[in-house]
Amino acid sequence: MTTTTPPVTLDDIRDAAARLKGVAHRTPVLRSRTLDALSGAEVFLKCENFQRVGAFKFRGAYNAASRLTPEQLSRGIAAYSSGNHAQAVALAARELGTTAVIVMPQDAPPSKRAATAAYGAEIVTYDRYAGDRVAIAEALAAERGLALIPPYEHPHVMAGQGTAALELLEEVGELGALLTPVGGGGLMAGSATAAKALHPGIRTVGVEPEAGDDTRRSLEAGRRISIPVPHTIADGQALHTPGELTFSVNRRLLDDVVLVTDDEIRDAMRFAFERLKIVVEPSGATPLAALLTGRAGALPGRVGVIISGGNVDAGRFAELCGSGAP
Repeated sequence: MTTTTPPVTLDDIRDAAARLKGVAHRTPVLRSRTLDALSGAEVFLKCENFQRVGAFKFRGAYNAASRLTPEQLSRGIAAYSSGNHAQAVALAARELGTTAVIVMPQDAPPSKRAATAAYGAEIVTYDRYAGDRVAIAEALAAERGLALIPPYEHPHVMAGQGTAALELLEEVGELGALLTPVGGGGLMAGSATAAKALHPGIRTVGVEPEAGDDTRRSLEAGRRISIPVPHTIADGQALHTPGELTFSVNRRLLDDVVLVTDDEIRDAMRFAFERLKIVVEPSGATPLAALLTGRAGALPGRVGVIISGGNVDAGRFAELCGSGAP
């Protein structure tokens, strides 16, 4: 009989947590009686918008980068990202005394591009609708001898991302369900690994924008499906196919994937700002949107929600949520 070793385990996530202690923030868990009443559940929001770089991505980026050899660090790091992983790798590189080169789409949010540059990274741009960011980054890394840290398709990245769910469960105890945004699948893979290992009966629900349902389609087909690069306000989830490693985890551990529209994401961002007093970017708001709309279905009593990030500039936030309303 043969067995397949999963790319990430609970021990890997615990090891990542130890490595991140004192480097990454242990982000707050917020409660809201209004949200509980609207959802019919006891909701615990893990607010990764308060993480360093404003998103969960720093967890995985630092966990992976900190494991590079001194020789690798001396040559530098490469990455590709629409924004949050870009900032995370740039900051991780700075923390570890090395340099970073980041491949970013030309239409990446200006605030994310500016923040990436402010952390000291060199930025190389491409057209996300015509170019292949992975091929560009791999060629660049090979040419310059850089260590490539992908945004999700890496065991150490997945383990780092899973520390968000590990912290949540350590703080609030057993949950009946966990709602998490799904883009490339790294946060979901790490979170589901931690959650199912600690509480096998927990229901894991991924949330995608309606226009970018590559993971939902892939799970239904039993194999990775590619779709055209989606046009959605959730730029962190505007992907055409799940990662190979992440999908191998999520097809085993993910119980459901639900979809939300861009308008529902806007409503969730507005709710978070007006009622919770926090700023959430579109991708980070998708699980909250699923909760508020009932798209996640009947929920057990205690529900965890990972708010994955808050990187949206003031102008874009006002445009999305409606400025100048009476």
